Amino acid sequence: MNRACLRTVLHLCVALASLGAAAGLPAKAQPAPAARTPDPAATEAARGAFEALPEAERRAIQESLIWSGDYSGVADGTFGRQTFEAIAAFQRRAGRPATGIPSAADRTALQAGLKSAVSAAGFETLTDARTGVRIGVPSRLLVKQGDNPNGGSRWQSPDGKITLDTRVAPADATLASLYERNLAIKTPGRAVTYKVPRPDFFVIAGETPTGKFYTRYADGPGGIRAFSIGYDKSVAAQTDRLVVAIANSFVPFPESSPAAPAPTVAQSAPVPRAAPGGGSAPFGTGLAVGTRQVLTAAPVDRCKEVRVGDVKVQQVKGSGPFLLEAAQDLNAKPAQLSTASSWEDGAPVLVLAFGNDGEGLRLNAVAGTRSGKAALAAPLQPGASGAPVFDGTGALTGFVGALPANPRKVAGIVPSTLYPVVPAPEAIKIFPSLAAGGARPAAPMSAADLVSTMRASAVALACTP
Repeated sequence: MNRACLRTVLHLCVALASLGAAAGLPAKAQPAPAARTPDPAATEAARGAFEALPEAERRAIQESLIWSGDYSGVADGTFGRQTFEAIAAFQRRAGRPATGIPSAADRTALQAGLKSAVSAAGFETLTDARTGVRIGVPSRLLVKQGDNPNGGSRWQSPDGKITLDTRVAPADATLASLYERNLAIKTPGRAVTYKVPRPDFFVIAGETPTGKFYTRYADGPGGIRAFSIGYDKSVAAQTDRLVVAIANSFVPFPESSPAAPAPTVAQSAPVPRAAPGGGSAPFGTGLAVGTRQVLTAAPVDRCKEVRVGDVKVQQVKGSGPFLLEAAQDLNAKPAQLSTASSWEDGAPVLVLAFGNDGEGLRLNAVAGTRSGKAALAAPLQPGASGAPVFDGTGALTGFVGALPANPRKVAGIVPSTLYPVVPAPEAIKIFPSLAAGGARPAAPMSAADLVSTMRASAVALACTP
């Protein structure tokens, strides 16, 4: 999945969930929460089986579960509780044990169901000649095609209950003005139930007394492009999953998409360890390099006490990066790393950092770009201070330096900004074993794979000033 559609779906799944029972996914498309929390051992067994599959197959399973109505998340190949519950729900409906482990029979049935559903909807990804966007259209359901009166294309069902629009914003429009304009629409009974502004896109979703809507605008080299879909609540049971599939397919600027995948954010499931500081963002991120040792470039020397979960760690070496050590095991797996030998200006990187999006602590891989000799540009959020930085093959290139205490924000979001980086050779000086890490990977590593590989080694740091 490319960076544009990944960002779309990350927020789409939250938007759909926020619409509530009357405006959310139907019972089949969004299974009722289990009566109790799944057995951690069963979840971990399912995680191991899922992550042992090739990335393409993991994504195919999630895409199939979207079409089966069991999953409304991101088809990025990353395992989380939603993926576990979606597989289990599919298994229960098929009369098989709900283990959450996708067996060969499950995968065959999912692929067959996917092909059948896609064929029935006539779902095809096309490039819209009027706007230039790439988008999936269920052509057998939206048989009426014409112009969007506001510029762009329109596809509708014969009865007019489903309308899919693409559009290009006027040249003098800004993302901020369009965001405010869409929020200010005063149609009687219209309620915005979800909104997320970002420096280069925004999402607004909600409902009316009889319908539901989802809108996304994206800013890029071709101006501002958008798609929206509105539909009657009477057809929500069929349409909710189509919205997820359409969002997965949406690429606002296909002509500028990178040849190699460069996801902006790939989210893991909520981290099982307790979130430092309760609901707030963590102080920083570190990387376990031993059962009791952590490397980070977060300014831990400013803290009276630093903790990883419930375990206190102490600075034992370095002045940034720092080597921290605990008197007991950290419940983290020492990272198996290769290190990059050079820092090339303009090359893409991924920052592995913890953050709190309001739903608990999560591990993210955030895309950035190397800048100069020891800096990177990325939209880093609180919690990324000290985080490890990897190149496109998953080799460690350094650690993010201290983030400002009061970062500049645009509409409440920290935009892409330059941050200092402590290069990997500086970390090797205080922990020489890093230089003896694993062989340098030959193939590109996606954000989802980086999160999956490093999940057990990344740790969130809490600070007592």
